[in-house]
Amino acid sequence: MNKKLILRMLGSILLVEAVCMLPSLILAIAHGEHSWFALLVSMLACAACALPMRFLVKPQSANLRAREGFLVVTLAWLLMSFFGALPFMISGFIPNFFDAFFEAVSGFTTTGATTLTAGQFNSETVHGMDYGIGFWRAFTHWIGGMGVLVLTLALLPRFTGRSAHLVRAESPGPSLSKIAPKMTDSAKILYIIYGVLTLLEFVALMLCGLEPYDAALHAVSNAGTGGFSNRANSIAYYNNPAAEIVITVFMVLFSTNLALYFALVTGRWRDVVRNEELKWFLFMYFGSALVIAGIVLAPVYSGNAGDALRHACFNVATVMSTTGFTIDSFTDPNYWPIAAHGIILCLMFCGACVGSTAGGIKTMRVALMLKQSKREIGRTFNPRRVQRVRFEGRGIDEGMLHQVAVFCFVYVGLVLVGAMLISFDGKFDLISNFTASLTCVSNIGPCFGAGASGFSEFGSFSKVVMSILMLAGRLELFPILAFFHRDAWRRA
Repeated sequence: MNKKLILRMLGSILLVEAVCMLPSLILAIAHGEHSWFALLVSMLACAACALPMRFLVKPQSANLRAREGFLVVTLAWLLMSFFGALPFMISGFIPNFFDAFFEAVSGFTTTGATTLTAGQFNSETVHGMDYGIGFWRAFTHWIGGMGVLVLTLALLPRFTGRSAHLVRAESPGPSLSKIAPKMTDSAKILYIIYGVLTLLEFVALMLCGLEPYDAALHAVSNAGTGGFSNRANSIAYYNNPAAEIVITVFMVLFSTNLALYFALVTGRWRDVVRNEELKWFLFMYFGSALVIAGIVLAPVYSGNAGDALRHACFNVATVMSTTGFTIDSFTDPNYWPIAAHGIILCLMFCGACVGSTAGGIKTMRVALMLKQSKREIGRTFNPRRVQRVRFEGRGIDEGMLHQVAVFCFVYVGLVLVGAMLISFDGKFDLISNFTASLTCVSNIGPCFGAGASGFSEFGSFSKVVMSILMLAGRLELFPILAFFHRDAWRRA
């Protein structure tokens, strides 16, 4: 195992994290908040660990094998989460280590689940928390949305010669080789697209009447499809239909493969129009929104079709994009009918498009599983018929279909195992434990039952389990699971 190369790469990643704390530090200093000290200490601690690994460790070889790539990815996310939790703990904002680590993991994995309760926020004032800590909490979504390795590759292009291997292991980022010949150029292009979309949402929210800080915080949170807000009741605090529509539109935009925006910019609009995954996603999104709007129209919104459609579109987008913003208590069984909850529960598995910042199983895998199921049903009547599953106009290799089936099986299995482990706390009912596990694996945030109002009441053991589930979901399962496999630590 090339330990020196692993240390050098981890040093590069931590160095990027230290730099990412700078905007939050500047905000805290500018507003005279005591949290500037916590951010400065965290930044220095991160840099103190990063600099020796980055500049003093001299690996003899740049050869990176598969298992080392998985270790780098997993260790990078664990270390990022550990140092990301330091500002919460040192400032006293979240003094408990398990809560702070859970919050940081939730931020970087763009889950948006929180251990903070409504009493820790003041939603009646303009700023419910410190500028610096609040922005760092939301900015972790923006960092983790595209992936820490893609960000590191964009800022430090020479940090490894096997960057493509690492980025694919990190997932769910797009296939960078399809954008530009060099991985560094691809990473920069993606971050330009990512940044431009974030800036556009910031401007749009400003035009809707949000203050600059609130607009920036929610823009970076939405870009990473995370959902952290500085308000106890999230977007509902503003009671601003225009802002809700803007956020809904950008949740859908960030649910789309970012490579498609590059195709639009370069004039290949036919690639976007013909993209089969995008068609599946839009069909599922608008179909679900219309059905839910019909279900909740009379009992919840008193026949007001505009409100019913707006709330349905927002809440379906927040679940499918795995963002987690809320404008009403749609997970409350006394608010929305159970039929609407059933649709939402199914959507919690699906997620958005491959190559987006969203979590979940992903629309392409769902579509392939449906097509494969249809083919197998057809074989019942025509067992000798040879028929290939086609996607994007191409026949899909049987090996790929096998991988998709295995992924979906492991995904559902992980949700069930997580629910079982969480149930050992013995505090909550089965629905609460199951949806808490599902929302962590799918990186969504909101759930049904006890976790609908936050995860503060779950025990430390459950928070550790849910942190692992969030990391597993964000890294597409196998890198984090491989970390616990004995072969990952054996000598070659």
